Amino acid sequence: MDKANKPKAPLLTIFLTVFLDMLGVGIVIPVIAPLLLDPSHNMLSVDYTVEARTILLGFLIAAYPLAQFFGAPMLGALSDRFGRKKLLFISLIGTFAGYILFATAILEQNIYLLFFSRLLDGFTGGNISIALSAISDSSDEKSKAKNFGIVGAAFGLGFILGPYIGGKLADPGIVSWFNASTPFWFAAILTAVNLLFVLTIFPETLREKRNTTVSVFTGFQNIGKAFKLRHLRILFLVVFLLTFGFNFFTQFFQVFLYNKFNYSISEIADIFAFIGIWIVIAQAALQRILSKKFVPIKILKVSGLALGITLPFLLLPDESKYIFFVLPFIAIFQGLTQPNITSLVSSQAGQGEQGQILGINQSIQSLAMAIPPIIASYINLVNINLPIATASFCIVLAWLILILFFKNGKSDTTFK
Repeated sequence: MDKANKPKAPLLTIFLTVFLDMLGVGIVIPVIAPLLLDPSHNMLSVDYTVEARTILLGFLIAAYPLAQFFGAPMLGALSDRFGRKKLLFISLIGTFAGYILFATAILEQNIYLLFFSRLLDGFTGGNISIALSAISDSSDEKSKAKNFGIVGAAFGLGFILGPYIGGKLADPGIVSWFNASTPFWFAAILTAVNLLFVLTIFPETLREKRNTTVSVFTGFQNIGKAFKLRHLRILFLVVFLLTFGFNFFTQFFQVFLYNKFNYSISEIADIFAFIGIWIVIAQAALQRILSKKFVPIKILKVSGLALGITLPFLLLPDESKYIFFVLPFIAIFQGLTQPNITSLVSSQAGQGEQGQILGINQSIQSLAMAIPPIIASYINLVNINLPIATASFCIVLAWLILILFFKNGKSDTTFK
């Protein structure tokens, strides 16, 4: 599609949609770990040991990305067939139901319903991949990384306010009737607003529909396809390792804070909000400046390595105040890495394959997100520093593979 015929970039509407969605996701972050690890929440019987609680937490965190591994590529393929707007609306309905069920599970102290709610939300949680497809529909090669950075800024801004709001809404010291379920009722309200927003003003960006195959096993098929595409398989391996590594940090950092520094829900909220501020700075400001001067691969060669070697510095302080000096660097390097790796993946595919390529990318990321919390729940019992050390190793390995083996160029392989 030439530039003249491209749909006008719906950046504002996509920004607001992603922001509202990630605000709801961010609300969850500070609550989950204390909910299971702190016996005072009564989510689990007092008979559960610390070890059992930690392992169960790992599986609960993994439930969302594991379900997303099956659901998101289906939504991506369906969005190529029926349009971005319809599938985004459907995915948000699942998110809305997931929050309602999660809040109910907390009130009923039902661990099984808690897991089911995360699985449901994960299966329909293709929101971000559909939004990225809409960005790709509306961008040319030069503007793609910059526009992905704008979506990343919405992601980061949601993470500034989301965890902070979630932590405060769960704190009965602020309002007596606040409890761990309150943030999820609020998230459900936000999702309802988002549904109305998508229904009324979100534009359809897909101009050329494709009759792509849809299957519950698409996630596994996507993994197979990923490593058959000559110009993409190395890049997909890099995506897997980057996501795999960084999720040892993001998904178990709250456990690290709880175990090492005895952080409360409210304090965990504060620190994730702090991280979000720096992600926004990276993606809304630095990314826009750097993308004018450097192509994504050049930025990645610096940001990827810097991210990997910065993470271990979190393990050095004995007082939590010192980690605030390290976190801005981690957030900035990740804030630059994420939009540029997504842009690089997108640029390897033709315009008509964006939804499916980004669906494959989402499958890889979902699988890479599902495994770390399970592994981390076990190695954390050996040493609480091991999840972050593992994160560093995997990210540096991803950077090394990118430097040594990736050759930029579009794939000549077409999906059948």
